[in-house]
Amino acid sequence: MDLADEVLPLIRTRNELWRWSAANAHGVRMHEGIDRLEAALGVEDPAVVYDVTKRAIASAYKVIARADDSSGLIGFACRRLLDLHPRAAALAKPPARKLVDWMMGINFHEEVDYFEIDPVAYALALEDKGMAFYREALALKAESLGPRPDPSKRWNSEHSREWFVIDYNDQRLAVLDRDIDRIVETHLRDGKVAAWYKDTAEALAEIGEWTLAIDWAHKGATEFTGHQAEESAHYWCDLLEQHQPDEVLGARIEVFDRWPTAQNAESLHQAAGDAWPDHEPDVMEKLSVRPEEAVSFAQNGLKDIRLAWELAHDLTLTSSHQWQALAKAYQKIDPVATLPIHRDLVEEELDTAGANHYRRAARRLVTMRKLAAGSDHADEVDDYILELREIHRRRPRLQQEFDRAGLP
Repeated sequence: MDLADEVLPLIRTRNELWRWSAANAHGVRMHEGIDRLEAALGVEDPAVVYDVTKRAIASAYKVIARADDSSGLIGFACRRLLDLHPRAAALAKPPARKLVDWMMGINFHEEVDYFEIDPVAYALALEDKGMAFYREALALKAESLGPRPDPSKRWNSEHSREWFVIDYNDQRLAVLDRDIDRIVETHLRDGKVAAWYKDTAEALAEIGEWTLAIDWAHKGATEFTGHQAEESAHYWCDLLEQHQPDEVLGARIEVFDRWPTAQNAESLHQAAGDAWPDHEPDVMEKLSVRPEEAVSFAQNGLKDIRLAWELAHDLTLTSSHQWQALAKAYQKIDPVATLPIHRDLVEEELDTAGANHYRRAARRLVTMRKLAAGSDHADEVDDYILELREIHRRRPRLQQEFDRAGLP
């Protein structure tokens, strides 16, 4: 059996894929086919691998255009094929103009328009001459669209998708050219969004301009507020860890001071190392105004369950989800002490009628009985269950779920 016969039947299908389960099942098959195709790269005839990859992409596009891909399995399969294509092309060396025509078709595909291909990945396949053809094709496409719309109005323009693709290619070609000024121009745009500073930093890091990348990421962190600025700050710290490790602790302190969260506290804790005791009082004080963050840091960052338990009570933690996780961890230390928390969680479940709520409450009551077994609180828990049965005597489904759980 040749490669096409092995791979393509796993990519193609005539089945209806509007049902989520059917789409997922076919997505799994697609990944099996791609596994076989990837295994052939560099082993079997490059021209054959390239041809099958190209045909597989065409089939995958037809599949995803009519599938419920809520889980993303088919989309991920398409992405794997698109990532494989330039590697196969680099080995097969197809005619440059034909490859450029194919790339333009994928770039401006009318029916499936939610994937991009990276021209940097095609540098080996196209070489200088082919890349010149590609730049020319993009320029002609841009010219055919008419005047370039104002960036703030691009998404309202008639050709918004086409302009997005052209702008993306401008960015990636700037990286390919290692043109620092052009990278900044295309990635930073008008500089009004923190995420664009991070994009600029990532592109500069890609060409090894680490100092500039660090500077731009820091600007994105300091000149803006909000989650995008925080993401830029995290990237800034990541770059420092790789290239300027002596500056990491100061950066982590700066980031935590601006965004006092459990995640940033944990990063500061790791960066501080043996110096953590010098920073702990300030960190815990700043987290204390946000009980959920303080408890999360103590439990997950410091791995100090006793401290997390104390903070949850002292700071009046209100998150049911966190109380549930904390009680589960603390019951290994003092099972009986967690009984009041489990009781609160049971009553919270029973505030809402419904089989699922009754079932979860019953399971928690079973846990309470196990925790109290052999202690002075065992009878107290059973009395509490009987009390709940009486309070909710007009809820037959609750009584049924309690019976199924073997509760008194």
